[in-house]
Amino acid sequence: MDKVVSQIWNMSQNISKGLIGSAEREELKKRVADIAITSFGAVNAEPVKIMRKSLLPSSGKKNATIFFTGEKAAADVATMINGTMTRYLDYNDTYLSKEALHPSDNIPPLIALGEHHELKGKEIIDAAAVSYETVCGLSDAVSIRDLGWDHVTYVSISSAAGIGHLLSMDEERFSHTLNLAINNNISLRQTRAGELSMWKGATAANACRNSVFASMLSENGYTGPAPIFQGEMGFFKQVSGEFSLNFSKSRIMKTMIKNYPVEYHAMSAAEAASELRNEIEGNIISIDVETFTVANTIIIKDPEKLRPKTRETADHSMPYIVAYTLKKGDPNPDSYGDKFLRDPEILGTIDLSHFKVTDKYDDMYPEFLPVKIQVKTDKGTYEKEIEAPKGHNKRPYTWDDLETKAKRVMNEDSAKSLIEFCKTFERKDTSEYLEVMRNVKA
Repeated sequence: MDKVVSQIWNMSQNISKGLIGSAEREELKKRVADIAITSFGAVNAEPVKIMRKSLLPSSGKKNATIFFTGEKAAADVATMINGTMTRYLDYNDTYLSKEALHPSDNIPPLIALGEHHELKGKEIIDAAAVSYETVCGLSDAVSIRDLGWDHVTYVSISSAAGIGHLLSMDEERFSHTLNLAINNNISLRQTRAGELSMWKGATAANACRNSVFASMLSENGYTGPAPIFQGEMGFFKQVSGEFSLNFSKSRIMKTMIKNYPVEYHAMSAAEAASELRNEIEGNIISIDVETFTVANTIIIKDPEKLRPKTRETADHSMPYIVAYTLKKGDPNPDSYGDKFLRDPEILGTIDLSHFKVTDKYDDMYPEFLPVKIQVKTDKGTYEKEIEAPKGHNKRPYTWDDLETKAKRVMNEDSAKSLIEFCKTFERKDTSEYLEVMRNVKA
C-alpha cells in the first residue's frame, strides 16, 4: 500500500481503538452543532438556491436529507448542497498551519451517509476524528498554496478517509476510496485569487461529493490509481513534493470555531476593530494595521480587496472587514450585501487604511493570530493589539458561546434545542439530528 495511505489507515484503526479522548469528542460534538448554525445562516443564500434549482429533484441508490428542508436527494447531491450551506458564510471552524483550512467541511458527507446507513452519532464522531486528523496532519506536513493548488485538495483526501472509516471498509477498499477521491480532484488555487466567485464557498463541498461517489464505487470493489502519493505520476511528483504524516498526537483541540463570519486570518482584526469602535472619538484620519505575511497574501494584497464586488471577496478582505466593523459594528451574515459593498462611508474608511507585515507577527503565526490596529482621529490616537481572538484554541468556545452564536441566525428556542441535542449527540441517531434541523426557526 502507498506509504501515506497506509499511515492514514493505521491512524483510523487507532481511533477505532480509542485514540481520541473525551475532550476531543466534546469538541467534535461542538463542530456538529456549529455546522448546523453556519448552514442555517446560508439556507437562502443565492448559490444554495441555484444548487437546489439545478440539482433537485434527485434520487439514487443511497439517499439523504437536505438540511432544514426535509427534501431527499442522492447522497452525493445532498453532500454538495449541505456542504455548500456549511461553508458558504465562511463561518465554520478553522485550522492554521502550513495550510489554513476548515476541518468541519468534512462533516456533511458523514451526516449524509450516516443517515442512509442508520448510524449513531458516536460513529459520526469517530469518522469525523479520522477526517480531522487527516486534514490537519496534511496541513502540518506541507503547504501547496504557493504551488498553485487549493487547500481543498486536502479535503478530497480527508473526506474520503472519514467516509471509509464510517462505512467500516477493509484496508483494500479504504485505500481505493482515497485513490479514487484524490486522483481527479486536485483543486486550483484560482478559487481564492482575485475577485472571488460563488465557487469559493462550494469547492470543499464538491470535494466531499466526489468522495461520496468514490466510496460507492470502492465499496463494491472498484479500484483506483495506485500508489496515489508515491507513484511515478502521483501526488508527490505532481502536487506537493514528498512528505510524511505524523499522527503521534491529536490535533482536534487546536481547531478553532469562528466568532465572526470572516476569513479566519481577519478574526483578530475584526475583534480589535470592534473594541476600538467602542473607544474612539472624533473623525478618523488614518488606520494603521500590523499583520503577518499569510494574512497579507490571502486577504490584503489583491487590489480587489480594496473594492470587493462580491460577498465572497468581501469576507476575504481585511481592509473591508476592518472598515465595516469600525463604521457599522460586528460582522454578521448580512454584512456583505450590495448596500454595504457600495457604502461610501465604508469605502472611504478603506482608503484611510494602511497595512504592514512585521517580522514579530510572522514569528508568532500560526501559533497565534496577531494583529495591531492604530486609529488616529482628530481627537486622539487609539490602539488595540490582539494575539488570539475569541474561539481560537487559546480562547476556546464553550457550549454557551455556541448558543450565543446560534441565536445570531435562529430563534432562541431553536438555538437552545440544537445545543442541548448536540451535547449528547453520540447517543443519538443521525436521523434525529436532521429532525432537529428541520424544526429550526429563523
